[in-house]
Amino acid sequence: MFYLTEVEDYVRVAPKLFGLPTAEAVEKQLEETYKEYYDKELGGVVAVVGVLDIGEGVIIPGDGAAYYNSKFKLLAWKPELQELVYGKIAEITSFGAFMDMGIMKGMIHISQTMDDYVSFSKSNTLSGKNSKRSLKINDECLARVVAISHKGNSPKIGLTMRQPGLGKLEWIKEDAIKRKKAAEKAAKQAEKQSKSGSKGKGGKK
Repeated sequence: MFYLTEVEDYVRVAPKLFGLPTAEAVEKQLEETYKEYYDKELGGVVAVVGVLDIGEGVIIPGDGAAYYNSKFKLLAWKPELQELVYGKIAEITSFGAFMDMGIMKGMIHISQTMDDYVSFSKSNTLSGKNSKRSLKINDECLARVVAISHKGNSPKIGLTMRQPGLGKLEWIKEDAIKRKKAAEKAAKQAEKQSKSGSKGKGGKK
């Protein structure tokens, strides 16, 4: 889920930025500091939205940089359990697939790719035995977050596509068409039965 977060902190501006106006130097330093930044509470920082306020600069003896007490806004994405996520398949392995969600990657275990017996083929795809469906690199998918582990520098995100309305976008469209046809067929059968019942009642009178 995306969040706009207001932060107040001392920003260490490196000497190489001293020739710039203070506001520009602070913003450039923030962009450098928060590039590919992830924190368990904050999430993964997408962008520095803006600098709201900059206090007086402080120089600490022995450190050539300047420190500015600043308020700024960050746009971050934090994975949440049960959240629906869209992405493209970035890698296929014998044990599953990795989906690129733009900011982070999530792993879909082979048993969670589709509701079928799935096998890894030499053509670098995951194939369903009965459905004949296949999953390959660059396929666009919709998945659900089912596990989050914060061990290490970045989170490990577990995904599933074995729920109604999830999976490769082509599969979702195919399933929607099947449901629509099944509903239309059921409606026609119900209409036939209704007409048949009405005629039967009319004959008895």
